[in-house]
Amino acid sequence: MIKFSNGYEFEHMAASGALGFDGKGWFWEKPLEKLKLLEPSLFTVVIKTLTRFPRKGNLKWSLSFKSVCLVPGGVINAVGLTNLGIEWWCQEIGPKIEQSKISLVGSIFSMNIEDLVQMAIMLNEFDLKALEINVSCPNSKDGMLETEKIVGACQRIREKSRLPLILKLSVSMVNNLEIIPSLEGLVEAISINSVPWGMIFPRKQSPLVHLGGGGVSGKIAQPYTWDFLKRLKEKTSIPIIGPSVWNFEDIEKLRKLGVEAISFGSVFLRYPWRPTLFVRKDKRLRNIKI
Repeated sequence: MIKFSNGYEFEHMAASGALGFDGKGWFWEKPLEKLKLLEPSLFTVVIKTLTRFPRKGNLKWSLSFKSVCLVPGGVINAVGLTNLGIEWWCQEIGPKIEQSKISLVGSIFSMNIEDLVQMAIMLNEFDLKALEINVSCPNSKDGMLETEKIVGACQRIREKSRLPLILKLSVSMVNNLEIIPSLEGLVEAISINSVPWGMIFPRKQSPLVHLGGGGVSGKIAQPYTWDFLKRLKEKTSIPIIGPSVWNFEDIEKLRKLGVEAISFGSVFLRYPWRPTLFVRKDKRLRNIKI
């Protein structure tokens, strides 16, 4: 269980983008909601990451999902931060979330620290539980914020945001973990991004090579994301949100690794009913009222 400085507690999270911009799920998931196979209110939901200005990305709104590819034990996605920009969200989505029973976390990305600060300020107005700072996107040509600037960005955002901060890191930062102790007192949790295709398959061409290769997530990514979280645990007391859940047994495996909360990401794409069933089962086995 993670408890933020604002008193909010959670242990099951839907990763950024898994349930859309409002936490209610994508249009193709609506039939599952009617069948009670998808229940967003069971999760603390991170909205799909927003950028300062509209960003086309690679997402195609069709059932073919040309920027997403299913592979054995996982998913490759090269969506590329597709969104209509934070001003759109603040005008069209944000004002409606107070009427929802879903606990939302904002998520922002930029290579420009001033843009990150401005977006954090804009999101202060809304009923969010926390703010995720995404400094690493394997699906974006921008890559990630320079390692030495991450602490400075968190300091600036901490000064302006009323929300607890979650920092989303990449396994490609494994050689730059020396900055982690400097984040103590600035961020209240750490989440972990998908793995760049080239890290897992350095000699194999991605089926999404035309879109930059994409990020790999799911069971196939566990050796990389779980090793990264082990290294994080050695460096910091900041709570870690465990990624790459694919099977129910992964939840207990992650807890044994010392994570304080569990994140469901790409499993929503491959088996969108699993996270809801897993959380219900997890709560039932631990005698927690749903």
